[in-house]
Amino acid sequence: MQEFLIPAKPDLQAARESWLKMLARERRLSPETVEAYERDTRQFLHFLTGHCGGSPGISDIANLRPADLRGFLAARRNAGAGARTLGRGLAGIRSLLRFLERRGLANAAGAAALRAPRQPKSLPKPLTASDAKHIVSIEGQLAEEPWIAARNAAVLTLLYGSGLRISEALGLAGADLASAADTVLRVTGKGGKTRLVPVLPVALRAIAEYRRLCPYHLDPKGLLFRGARGGPLNPAIVQRDMAKLRSALNLPDTATPHALRHSFATHLLGRGGDLRTIQELLGHASLSTTQIYTGVDTARLLEIYESAHPRA
Repeated sequence: MQEFLIPAKPDLQAARESWLKMLARERRLSPETVEAYERDTRQFLHFLTGHCGGSPGISDIANLRPADLRGFLAARRNAGAGARTLGRGLAGIRSLLRFLERRGLANAAGAAALRAPRQPKSLPKPLTASDAKHIVSIEGQLAEEPWIAARNAAVLTLLYGSGLRISEALGLAGADLASAADTVLRVTGKGGKTRLVPVLPVALRAIAEYRRLCPYHLDPKGLLFRGARGGPLNPAIVQRDMAKLRSALNLPDTATPHALRHSFATHLLGRGGDLRTIQELLGHASLSTTQIYTGVDTARLLEIYESAHPRA
């Protein structure tokens, strides 16, 4: 992890570092989540330095009151942080305090008593079925090199056809989906949880075409998708190429690689898929997370109704 100047006494610095390692190794949170918690708690310690009149130690945060935490959230809000950022920041502070509480070093009651900021309700923005099909086709790719166009088409087809996260698709090994008989894929998602997802014939054909054109040896134990120089394919490259497609097709900024996963769920639901099955396919821990797609489908139905009904 990148080194930062942490405004805290050595005892709190050491405890915080142990907490971050626990999140990564034992709870197996994603590197992005651990990095966000590191940043949020570092900002909190900066706030406490001014709030307490000096670098805080464990004794300074052992009995934090809700008023202290509200002061931090107010300062972050004044700096432009939104409700989601504030909610994540509070979650990180609570996790750190619970970690210290389990070791008899702090009392997490103050943080637990504070209500998290109300989160705005925003629905996923799926693509239309026709736009999604065009984006994932090899003919629709804008890359000049044929193998890169085939690679992009294969990655995007997995996002839309199997509902993978981009990190899950780019984490596939060379041995994965090596045969036309591999119609089911075992995916390791968030928290190290595994799930089985079906792979459509069109996705298998796209991957086979990528394998045929790829100029690099795809070791069974190495990564399946490669960058232009043969190294791991960076998600930012896929996002950049998707942005070019978005511009060429005059699609909104919400047409991202992750929107293909939203499209996968929304289109399944619209064709009669049940929520519990979609939850399993997406790898959601809670059904309530999947239920957001019912709002998308309802919104789509209302839009059709209002545009088509003679008295609307």
